[in-house]
Amino acid sequence: MWAAVIGNLLVAVTKIAAAAFSGSSGMVSEAVHSLVDTGNEALLLYGMKRSRRRPDTEHPFGYGREVYFWSFVVALLLFGLGGVASVVEGIGHLQHPHPIEHPRVIYIVLSLSFVFEGSSWLIARRGFKPSVGDEGYLAAIRTSKDPPQFVVLLEDTAALVGIAIVFVGTWASIRWQEPRIDGIASLAIGVLLGAVSVLLARESKALLIGERADPQLQREVFAIAKATAGVVSPNGLVSVQLAPDQVVVALSVQFEDRLTTTEIEHIVVDMEEKIRTVHPQVWVLYVKPQSPEAFAAAQNRILGR
Repeated sequence: MWAAVIGNLLVAVTKIAAAAFSGSSGMVSEAVHSLVDTGNEALLLYGMKRSRRRPDTEHPFGYGREVYFWSFVVALLLFGLGGVASVVEGIGHLQHPHPIEHPRVIYIVLSLSFVFEGSSWLIARRGFKPSVGDEGYLAAIRTSKDPPQFVVLLEDTAALVGIAIVFVGTWASIRWQEPRIDGIASLAIGVLLGAVSVLLARESKALLIGERADPQLQREVFAIAKATAGVVSPNGLVSVQLAPDQVVVALSVQFEDRLTTTEIEHIVVDMEEKIRTVHPQVWVLYVKPQSPEAFAAAQNRILGR
């Protein structure tokens, strides 16, 4: 990801120079966009580093959710610094329009930016593609537990669309001698960044406040518990995603009545080893011996029935 940070920074500097040279409102918005992307990716790297800290007495489950917090901050920055700044720039250009100068510089910078951003997009897409099922990318983003993967992909996608908007806005502004079209391009970039930031904020917030683990993982944990010797049946489970590779699972299980406490302890250890062999991301596993009736009563109490 450091390569993406450095690449975005170089692109941002180039766009700033092109914006100052040409007076293009759309190019100003794209320069702000690239600067925000650079800062966002640096924040994601910081969050990933912080999330790998070991548990301590103050945070017994570790710091995994730091990556979700910083992903949420990225979404806010994308909206506040990127989207709002582009809208303000667009409105200002509509109120005080001025023609674009040296459009050839803009086309050259946009072409180079498209190559750099496109390369980054291909790498991000390749990394995220294994998570995409039959339902498509949007569904994969909604179910993903790893924000840095889809944040970079969405930012690169927005960058490519933004480049296309500036290209069309510049061409149309020059073609019809109407500088206000350049301002409209800035507004369009602001709306684009706002939409992306809302999607990022929604997904990051769900993970930050405690989202369940992947349903497939839950089903497989349930199946392992059910197949364990000495277990009559698992009653149910709840799970919480702590980090992309950390999950807490609480499992309610009915054991055979003949078993002693020591035997149940051995069965739980065996169950935990089997579960972590299949799903090493199960960071913590709690197993509660419980009858189906007691489990149902507890669930009704939680749900207020």
